[in-house]
Formats: sequence, C-alpha cells, structure tokens
Amino acid sequence: MPGVVKSVFITGAASGMGREGAKLFHGKGWRVGAVDRSADGLAALARELGAERLWTRVVDVTDKAELDSALADYCAGNAGGGLDMMWNNAGVGESGWFEDVPYDAAMRVVEVNYKAVLTGAYGALPYLKKTPGSLMFSTSSSAGTFGMPRIAVYSSTKHAVKGLTEALSVEWHRHGVRVADVLPGLIDTPILTSTRNHSDAGAAPMSADELRATAPKKGPFRLMPASSVAQAAWQAYHHPKRLHWYVPKSIRLIDLFKGLSPELVRRSIVKTLPGLMSER
Repeated sequence: MPGVVKSVFITGAASGMGREGAKLFHGKGWRVGAVDRSADGLAALARELGAERLWTRVVDVTDKAELDSALADYCAGNAGGGLDMMWNNAGVGESGWFEDVPYDAAMRVVEVNYKAVLTGAYGALPYLKKTPGSLMFSTSSSAGTFGMPRIAVYSSTKHAVKGLTEALSVEWHRHGVRVADVLPGLIDTPILTSTRNHSDAGAAPMSADELRATAPKKGPFRLMPASSVAQAAWQAYHHPKRLHWYVPKSIRLIDLFKGLSPELVRRSIVKTLPGLMSER
C-alpha cells in the first residue's frame, strides 16, 4: 500500500549489530522499535536518530511480560497494528572451559540467547500474521554451525536458534510469515571484549584496539563491522527465499563441510587452536 511505513522491532538495539540495524532501517524510512537493557545506549541512539519513526523502551528480554508489553505497545502504532519484521538480536556470552563457567552464568546465556528468542517468536507472531510478507529474523552465529570449544553453552544456544529458524520457516509458511537467521563470524561489537573468561582469570582482557590489530585480515573469521550484519538483515527482508545468511558468506563452508564430515571439522578446529585438548 503506497505511503505505508514499514516497521521493525529489534532486541539488543542499544549497541553492536542491533544498533547498526536500527540505524540502517531507520535511514531507509522504516519505523523502528528498539529495546535493550541499557537505558544509556537507547538514549544515545535516540539522540542520533531523533524521535521521528523511533520508539525505544528499556526491556529485559528474559521477562516475557516486559517483552510482550513492549511488542503490544509498539505495534499499536504501526499500520494495521501489525509488524513487518521482528529481529531477535539480543545476546550475551560467557567463555572458558565448560566446567569453569558457573552454572548460573551459563543459564543466563540460555535465557538471553535462546529462551528470549522463543519468547520473541510467541510474542511477535500475532502481529507478523497481520502483515503480508512479514519476517521473523534471529541472530544465530558461526558458532551455530559446529560446536565451538570454550564457548560451549553459547554455541549450543546458537545451534538452537538455527534449528528453531528452520522448523518455523516450514510451520509459519501456513501463516504467510517468513523466517530466517544470520550467522555472523567475528564481528566488531562490544561482546568480543566484554565476555567474561572464566578459565584464564589472570589474563588481562583484550582491548578493542588489540582485537582489531590481531584479528585475521582475510578468511571466514576476519573481523567484520557490525554494519555488515545489519546489511544482511536488510537483504533478508528483501530476498524471501534464503533461510540462512552468513557474514561473511564463507562461513557457509563450515556448514557444508560439517554435513560431509563433522569429524573433519573437529580435527580442523583442534589444529587451529594449539594446545586446546591438552590438560591444564
């Protein structure tokens, strides 16, 4: 319908990939619903983009009542009360050998990275069903292609997001709602330097500048800007047939090789991370 403003609701929108997504969609003329736990981050986003077509709220995505209420209030201001795109993007990480990561910290990763995606799916579906061509989009990870060591729980949640995406892409076809995800590799976002390392407590955390200096300059795990993931989200809405979006595209090779031989991928990871399998 001519003149109707499209709408997107983004979790984890105060920084990183979600923030870049909010900026991109807003710049394309969309109405953007941006939620996050960080009031300061959302305020900074609002100062940059202005009040027109931007709706923000501080929300803990692990709280179903909060997320449901935010979706209802935001969608009430959209054309027909619907939603063109739901982007489940919020995520956290904890690193270290599995047994070194405290149980409560691991469960927080599950709550934010997977349970909140389920909550977002349940909450957004009624609004997505009202809008032709709508899309539920979720942030998985390259760690969702093969189980990655020292981020085992994080990796498992991203596998779960990928599996949910595949299942709902079939189920929600009957509702006219599309489902897709993005599997980013090494992305220049705060999570890379803020993720707690529970196994190497004596090691100083790497600064953002050190990370940029030491990250691979080529290959599937070269450091990519957060805007590259936002661009994938934009393309996913406009290219309805693709299920998984890899950033960079060469991440897809891990999925292909794993399908042929998971043992080969396992051996490759062990070789890539010297001393990984040795005892401490």
